[in-house]
Amino acid sequence: MCEANAYLIKNGKEEKILESVDVVEHEGGKLRLVSIFGEQKVMDAKIKRMSLVEHKIILEEN
Repeated sequence: MCEANAYLIKNGKEEKILESVDVVEHEGGKLRLVSIFGEQKVMDAKIKRMSLVEHKIILEEN
């Protein structure tokens, strides 16, 4: 499996916000994350870093 977990930087720490992310889309100035289970999150955030080897998507709020 190649899914990644998404984390949001809060107070300098990574907080997991969604597991098994399959899709990341820019939608109307926001990011839409969709997991392999169909769970969705729409966030006013930007991608700070992605590591496909570590299966991590690090986001920070706009």
